[in-house]
Formats: sequence, structure tokens, C-alpha cells
Amino acid sequence: MTKDNNNMTDEQLNKIADQVVSKMMKLKTMEEWFKTIESSANRNDMEDDYTRLELDEEATAYGELAKLMTLMDICKQDEEYEKCAIINNRIQHVNKIIKKYNK
Repeated sequence: MTKDNNNMTDEQLNKIADQVVSKMMKLKTMEEWFKTIESSANRNDMEDDYTRLELDEEATAYGELAKLMTLMDICKQDEEYEKCAIINNRIQHVNKIIKKYNK
């Protein structure tokens, strides 16, 4: 086996590459899962219920933030860190919405 400048064998490099690709595939799968769950939730009667409440964007954002924080806690407890990363991105987006009302 050949060694490169970092003293790693081709086998070691391939193992690392496989691990990186595996992690990236898991993240993509989790992102697709999250989108599927979100879109299916939007298609049912829950959306009609929220519409009837006539909540403004700020109140809706706070509700979404509470939901995401709960999901984050569950995923942390289950050590599902890929899900945590996806949820964290959503939390950042919701925080931007909330921030524009707190100026």
C-alpha cells in the first residue's frame, strides 16, 4: 500500500471517505424526512385549525420555536445529532422571524 504525505494508507483514506459519504447520506435522508413530515402535517386539518385561530406571524413563529425546541431535546436525548443539526437550522430561521418583531 502506498502512503501519502500525511502517512495514511490508501485503505485508511478510503475508510475515512466512506465514513464522510455515509454521514452526508444520513444528513440528506434526515433533511428529506423532515420535509416529508412537515409537508404531511401541512396537508391535514391542522392547517385549517391554525387558520381559524388567526394567529399573526410572530405568534406562529413562537409556536414553531417551542415545537422545534421540544424536538431538539428529544433528539439530543436519543443522541440523534444529524436530526439536531437539521432542527437547529430551522430554529435559526424561526429566530430571524421573531427578531424582526423584537426591534
